[in-house]
Amino acid sequence: MSDKSEPVNRTEIIRYEALIRPYVRRTPVIEIDGAEFGVESKKLLLKLELFQHSGSFKARGAFANLLTRKIPAKGVVAASGGNHGAAVAYAAMKLNVPARIFVPVISSPAKLQRIRSYGAELVVEGDRYADALAASEVWARQSGALRVHAFDQDETMLGQGTIGIELDEQAPDIDTLLVSVGGGGLIAGVAAWYAGRIKVIGVEPFASPTLTKALEAGHPVDAEAGGVAADSLAPRRVGDRVFPVAKKYVHGTVLVTEDAILNAQQLLWDAVRIVAEPGGVAAFSALCSGAYQPIAGERVAVIISGGNTTAVNFAH
Repeated sequence: MSDKSEPVNRTEIIRYEALIRPYVRRTPVIEIDGAEFGVESKKLLLKLELFQHSGSFKARGAFANLLTRKIPAKGVVAASGGNHGAAVAYAAMKLNVPARIFVPVISSPAKLQRIRSYGAELVVEGDRYADALAASEVWARQSGALRVHAFDQDETMLGQGTIGIELDEQAPDIDTLLVSVGGGGLIAGVAAWYAGRIKVIGVEPFASPTLTKALEAGHPVDAEAGGVAADSLAPRRVGDRVFPVAKKYVHGTVLVTEDAILNAQQLLWDAVRIVAEPGGVAAFSALCSGAYQPIAGERVAVIISGGNTTAVNFAH
């Protein structure tokens, strides 16, 4: 039975997984040799959420919202650095729902193209995610459209938590899971699934340490919001609904440099031919750079959370 005092819990994640299953992919897990990346641990597991519909894990939370909430005639509205917008646009297309997506000017061309290709109305507004969010809220009030928050919504966290169900089945013996953090919806959902059974570690850029600063302060606070992964990992502050879940179940955070993220992006392409965006590879960069160092025998998995990038150009 679901614990109403904790709406993001294993029982609810199981229920949501059944609802969204027809609409999302069960993404693969691959095993790699850590030695190829300068990591002591011989066995590393990568959960490849960049292979999800719309190019990131965000499709899970998008369908979780659209399938369980009442959608008005004006449809849905979302603010996003890019991936959430693409996911909501994709889900809206599949469910024949009107969608208007607000993004900041820092969103990558790959993400803007995704959103347009799914038929959503795209509005570019402001320099950062927070600006796009403010504009989307004005539109929601004016139009009556349903707001689909990128991370600070129970349905969003429950959708992202379904990754935990899959990974638990695919890799039941892991000790530690590294997760990139922006607003915290992904790490909160997955950590709620594991509920302390393994170590769940958040990885953030020094340029946007939202969860790190919140954990230090004991509540969400404004943090820096820049860096190479700013279009996916820089919402300015972690979510108010996200934070209690993360505080209870996330073991801790580590911070990574811009160079570490870009280097991991290149390494993953060179060694495995996986094209990850900076935000999608941040968690993996913690291993490659030594920001997170596994102990002997520690079984580590990493979520590669998104691949919406123009890093590889096939025009040549």
